[in-house]
Amino acid sequence: MSKPVLIIGGGPAGLAAAHSLATVGKQSVIVEKEDKLGGAPILSGYAKLVPTGEWAKDAIGGMVTRVEADENVQVVTGTTVTKFDGTPGNFTAQLSNGENAQVDAAVLCSGFTHFDSVNKPEWGFGTFPDVVTTTQVEQMISSGQGVKCPSDGRQPKRVAILLCVGSRDRQIGREWCSKICCTVSSNLAMEIREELPDCHVYIYYMDIRTFGLYETKYYWRSQEEFKVKYIKARIAEVTSDGEKLIVKGEDTLVKRPITIPFDMVVHAIGMDPNVDNPDIANIFGVDLETHGHIESANRYGAMGQTSRPGVYVAGAATGPETIDDSIAQGHAAAMAVLSGLKEAVA
Repeated sequence: MSKPVLIIGGGPAGLAAAHSLATVGKQSVIVEKEDKLGGAPILSGYAKLVPTGEWAKDAIGGMVTRVEADENVQVVTGTTVTKFDGTPGNFTAQLSNGENAQVDAAVLCSGFTHFDSVNKPEWGFGTFPDVVTTTQVEQMISSGQGVKCPSDGRQPKRVAILLCVGSRDRQIGREWCSKICCTVSSNLAMEIREELPDCHVYIYYMDIRTFGLYETKYYWRSQEEFKVKYIKARIAEVTSDGEKLIVKGEDTLVKRPITIPFDMVVHAIGMDPNVDNPDIANIFGVDLETHGHIESANRYGAMGQTSRPGVYVAGAATGPETIDDSIAQGHAAAMAVLSGLKEAVA
């Protein structure tokens, strides 16, 4: 049982798993399909992270640097696994770069895919350039260019953030809550207000799910300190009058229609299953749950088990997840791998 552990995906969960294994001298091989590590926080240019407020490039970038410098971790980028055979302690992985790897176990940390707002066309994305996503606004902030309307580069005076875009929507096949969008949107609203004190920010919601301790730090703080306005509503469509974006719908608290002009409309996009999950499930011989995420087995036994012995899973590969919990699950999966290998030897 002296072979390395194969880790699929170099995002927060994969980086955490590799680091945990390295701390006890266990080698690992991270196989990342993109050309660099860091996952969505780095590849999508996230700004300040929930809940620490650290910049993604520093917090997750630091995890990348730590792993890349560790002699116990081999990093293979721009590569995927094409075949995976064997049993715990004796697996063979075939890589798309032509290499073969003999490994003890595998940890699937393949993450998620951002919901594509073109699948919600009635809310204006793809039709009006000033209808953007939370990820695009994060990129504006993290790049240093500032929050600006893409159409003409002006600073918006009124911004609407629409929650549950690609979440909790049976009509488009997205029944699940994406868990973190409410909190991310509250955080983003405060960032916009901090940068543009004269900008009025409105959040339109079905329900607010700033779960756990996030309620005080994000939901209430954004209202009381940053004067972000929350409107419980059902949004019907986003159109334009030629100058402003027009948000139409119903204020569901007072039961009356609304037609409100804005300079920018932001879609709080949800977390879809990784588009590669059907292929990953087929190659690694693991089950997917109803919605297409990788299914976890016994959560009250060894953390991160899948339907196949010796193959584990962590982070947003299993469903919508926070970065902090993805990191924790990566560490836990690494410990489960070591425990499983020890039991196999015994």
